[in-house]
Amino acid sequence: MLLRPDKNGGFHFNLKAGNGEIIANSEHYTTEKACMNGIESVKKNAPVANIEDQTVEGYTVEKHPKFEIYQDKSGEFRFRLKAMNGEIIATGEGYAAKAGCKNGIESIKKNADSEAVVEE
Repeated sequence: MLLRPDKNGGFHFNLKAGNGEIIANSEHYTTEKACMNGIESVKKNAPVANIEDQTVEGYTVEKHPKFEIYQDKSGEFRFRLKAMNGEIIATGEGYAAKAGCKNGIESIKKNADSEAVVEE
């Protein structure tokens, strides 16, 4: 995970895959401590989170923590990771295909327990 100050005077983090590609971004945090807590929440929740595919009609609503797959206004597939309390703790980029989105989720599940936290 990569912790960095953001342009709004707070902090955010990125989760990187083994190949160095960013696979998820955090929300904005006002303090470094809150951002570190967000990182710990991703480490705890991502490996056990179920997937709720909101692009399927009549989808099953999953309990938190969960990954939600949805389509944005431009038709791309995206995901968000929600913690036990329902707060969004990480989001993914847009994917042209749902399979790519699901691969991103699997990569997060695999890489979420990374011990590396780097401040820039």
